[in-house]
Amino acid sequence: MAEIRLGRINYVILMGRATVDPTLRYNPKGIPFLNFQIAVNRIYKDKESNEWKEVANFFTVVTSGPQAERLQERLKKGSAVIVEGELRSRSYEKENGEKRNIVEIFARRVQILDKFAPEEVSEETPEDIILPDDNLDDLPF
Repeated sequence: MAEIRLGRINYVILMGRATVDPTLRYNPKGIPFLNFQIAVNRIYKDKESNEWKEVANFFTVVTSGPQAERLQERLKKGSAVIVEGELRSRSYEKENGEKRNIVEIFARRVQILDKFAPEEVSEETPEDIILPDDNLDDLPF
Protein backbone atom coordinates (compact mmCIF):
# COMPACT_ATOMS: atom_id res chain seq x y z
CA MET A 1 0.00 0.00 0.00
CA ALA A 2 1.32 3.43 -0.90
CA GLU A 3 2.32 5.74 1.91
CA ILE A 4 0.13 8.80 2.27
CA ARG A 5 2.09 12.01 2.67
CA LEU A 6 0.46 14.95 4.33
CA GLY A 7 1.36 18.53 3.59
CA ARG A 8 3.34 20.38 6.19
CA ILE A 9 1.59 23.71 6.61
CA ASN A 10 2.22 25.61 9.82
CA TYR A 11 1.45 29.26 9.19
CA VAL A 12 -0.14 31.78 11.55
CA ILE A 13 -1.21 35.39 10.98
CA LEU A 14 -2.57 37.38 13.92
CA MET A 15 -3.43 41.02 14.43
CA GLY A 16 -3.64 42.38 17.95
CA ARG A 17 -1.98 44.56 20.58
CA ALA A 18 1.12 43.95 22.67
CA THR A 19 0.07 43.42 26.30
CA VAL A 20 3.55 43.94 27.78
CA ASP A 21 6.83 45.56 26.82
CA PRO A 22 9.01 42.96 25.08
CA THR A 23 11.79 41.07 26.87
CA LEU A 24 15.12 40.66 25.08
CA ARG A 25 17.42 37.79 26.11
CA TYR A 26 20.48 36.16 24.59
CA ASN A 27 21.09 32.42 24.40
CA PRO A 28 24.52 30.93 25.25
CA LYS A 29 25.59 31.35 21.60
CA GLY A 30 24.83 35.09 21.77
CA ILE A 31 21.72 34.96 19.58
CA PRO A 32 19.06 37.48 20.67
CA PHE A 33 15.53 36.26 21.41
CA LEU A 34 12.60 38.57 22.02
CA ASN A 35 9.42 37.51 23.85
CA PHE A 36 6.17 39.44 24.07
CA GLN A 37 2.46 38.75 24.34
CA ILE A 38 -0.36 39.95 22.16
CA ALA A 39 -4.08 40.06 22.76
CA VAL A 40 -6.33 39.23 19.82
CA ASN A 41 -10.01 40.01 20.24
CA ARG A 42 -12.68 37.66 18.96
CA ILE A 43 -16.23 38.89 18.45
CA TYR A 44 -19.19 36.52 18.56
CA LYS A 45 -22.95 36.68 18.94
CA ASP A 46 -24.28 35.17 22.16
CA LYS A 47 -27.09 32.75 21.29
CA GLU A 48 -28.98 33.30 24.55
CA SER A 49 -28.89 37.10 24.75
CA ASN A 50 -28.57 37.71 21.00
CA GLU A 51 -25.91 40.34 21.84
CA TRP A 52 -22.46 40.75 20.34
CA LYS A 53 -19.67 39.94 22.80
CA GLU A 54 -15.93 40.28 22.69
CA VAL A 55 -13.36 37.91 24.18
CA ALA A 56 -9.59 38.41 24.23
CA ASN A 57 -7.21 35.57 23.40
CA PHE A 58 -3.58 35.90 24.52
CA PHE A 59 -0.59 34.54 22.62
CA THR A 60 3.12 34.46 23.39
CA VAL A 61 5.29 35.56 20.46
CA VAL A 62 9.01 34.79 20.09
CA THR A 63 11.40 36.09 17.47
CA SER A 64 15.17 35.97 17.13
CA GLY A 65 18.19 37.51 15.45
CA PRO A 66 18.43 41.10 14.21
CA GLN A 67 14.63 41.35 14.06
CA ALA A 68 14.50 40.76 17.83
CA GLU A 69 16.90 43.62 18.54
CA ARG A 70 15.10 46.03 16.20
CA LEU A 71 11.70 45.19 17.66
CA GLN A 72 12.96 45.63 21.22
CA GLU A 73 13.68 49.28 20.41
CA ARG A 74 10.30 49.99 18.78
CA LEU A 75 7.63 47.66 20.19
CA LYS A 76 5.89 48.87 23.34
CA LYS A 77 2.95 47.76 25.46
CA GLY A 78 -0.21 48.73 23.58
CA SER A 79 1.40 48.69 20.12
CA ALA A 80 -0.87 47.34 17.39
CA VAL A 81 0.90 44.59 15.42
CA ILE A 82 0.47 41.97 12.73
CA VAL A 83 2.46 38.81 13.46
CA GLU A 84 3.27 36.20 10.80
CA GLY A 85 4.97 32.98 11.78
CA GLU A 86 4.50 29.40 12.86
CA LEU A 87 3.37 27.53 15.96
CA ARG A 88 6.07 25.85 18.01
CA SER A 89 5.67 23.76 21.12
CA ARG A 90 8.27 23.16 23.79
CA SER A 91 8.61 21.72 27.26
CA TYR A 92 10.40 23.08 30.27
CA GLU A 93 10.67 22.32 33.96
CA LYS A 94 9.70 24.88 36.60
CA GLU A 95 11.83 25.47 39.69
CA ASN A 96 9.51 23.23 41.73
CA GLY A 97 10.12 20.35 39.28
CA GLU A 98 6.77 20.63 37.54
CA LYS A 99 6.99 19.95 33.80
CA ARG A 100 5.18 22.44 31.56
CA ASN A 101 4.29 22.30 27.87
CA ILE A 102 3.64 25.53 25.99
CA VAL A 103 2.79 26.58 22.45
CA GLU A 104 4.26 29.84 21.13
CA ILE A 105 4.21 31.72 17.87
CA PHE A 106 7.69 31.93 16.36
CA ALA A 107 7.42 35.13 14.33
CA ARG A 108 9.08 35.42 10.94
CA ARG A 109 7.67 38.91 10.45
CA VAL A 110 6.21 41.50 12.81
CA GLN A 111 4.61 44.64 11.42
CA ILE A 112 3.96 47.49 13.84
CA LEU A 113 0.75 49.28 12.87
CA ASP A 114 1.01 52.35 15.08
CA LYS A 115 1.02 55.69 13.32
CA PHE A 116 4.59 56.74 14.16
CA ALA A 117 6.21 53.30 14.27
CA PRO A 118 8.36 51.91 11.47
CA GLU A 119 6.38 50.04 8.86
CA GLU A 120 7.77 46.55 9.23
CA VAL A 121 10.50 44.51 10.84
CA SER A 122 11.25 41.31 8.95
CA GLU A 123 13.92 38.67 8.63
CA GLU A 124 13.41 38.69 4.86
CA THR A 125 15.18 40.99 2.48
CA PRO A 126 13.10 42.72 -0.22
CA GLU A 127 14.49 40.37 -2.87
CA ASP A 128 13.12 37.39 -0.92
CA ILE A 129 9.55 38.67 -0.90
CA ILE A 130 7.45 37.25 -3.72
CA LEU A 131 4.09 38.85 -4.35
CA PRO A 132 1.36 36.55 -5.67
CA ASP A 133 0.10 37.32 -9.14
CA ASP A 134 -3.11 35.35 -8.60
CA ASN A 135 -6.43 37.01 -9.23
CA LEU A 136 -7.89 37.28 -5.72
CA ASP A 137 -11.32 38.21 -7.09
CA ASP A 138 -11.97 34.51 -7.75
CA LEU A 139 -11.82 33.57 -4.05
CA PRO A 140 -15.16 32.35 -2.66
CA PHE A 141 -15.05 34.60 0.43
